[in-house]
Amino acid sequence: MSAPRYWAMTPAAGAGKRMRTTIPKQYLPLVGRPVIAHALDTLLSYPPVIGLVVAISPGDEWWPEVAASMVTDKPLQVVAGGAERCHSVLNGLETLWKWAHPDDWVLVHDAARPCLTTSDLDRLLVELADDPVGGLLAVPVRDTLKEVDNAGRVTATVDRSRLWHALTPQMFRLGMLRDALRATLETGWLVTDEAAAIEAAGFAPRLVEGRADNVKITRPEDLALAEFYLTRHSTATPQEG
Repeated sequence: MSAPRYWAMTPAAGAGKRMRTTIPKQYLPLVGRPVIAHALDTLLSYPPVIGLVVAISPGDEWWPEVAASMVTDKPLQVVAGGAERCHSVLNGLETLWKWAHPDDWVLVHDAARPCLTTSDLDRLLVELADDPVGGLLAVPVRDTLKEVDNAGRVTATVDRSRLWHALTPQMFRLGMLRDALRATLETGWLVTDEAAAIEAAGFAPRLVEGRADNVKITRPEDLALAEFYLTRHSTATPQEG
């Protein structure tokens, strides 16, 4: 049996409206580089990943500068993004389908998660090496969760003991994920992550506990937090990072 192959896919067509900026959040400056550049660098510099597809919005004026700054000998393919994340991911998978094998692994990672570490990637690949389904990085919910009604009044306190925050990368076989996303889109369900499409297909993705500092840039205050974590990563020993 041949060794598994790993590809990466990054949907980067979102506008990030909650950031309240004129620049999409993945292109905001962070420690001297755009947010997306940190995410892509980690994936492209990770030895098991043999190539990457990134989905961007048509007419994206910021991507060319990022692309020019990327230093890699691995294939970096650009595809058109869609209206929602799931459309962008499927477009990327359809492009991968042209040269990858259906059983190849695909790591789908958010463009707005710049703090991904190689230790989390190592853990993901090791834990899912022989898994028939695949899975995703996640962290246990730590805060007390409240359920509310339409008026914003608390109706219940939710048991958090079995709840996790889904992170990325999410890693599944190319063929299985492509089929699952196609099926959910045909029903009109715009899934917000890849695991949901796999679940809808009747499979149970495996959770792999990751680092809590794998933050997603969603609000303005997240940039400062990401800067803190990236600075820490750059000064950490290889074992720590």
